[in-house]
Amino acid sequence: MKLTLTAVFEQVPEGYIGYVEELPGANTQAATLDEARANLQEAVELVLDANRELAEERLGGRDVIREPLRITA
Repeated sequence: MKLTLTAVFEQVPEGYIGYVEELPGANTQAATLDEARANLQEAVELVLDANRELAEERLGGRDVIREPLRITA
């Protein structure tokens, strides 16, 4: 199962800006569209990793249940 997110790219005088509609904080800028796409992929990974770390800190070692969440859209 794949979750599909929406990447939005806009051409600006400096090149391109990009963001993911469904994931606040995942955004980038680059000189070319290909570079913006690659940067946005990395930004998504960084945001998800950071959110996982923040969640772990908030849990403070408590015993919780973690499981995959499958989304069908």
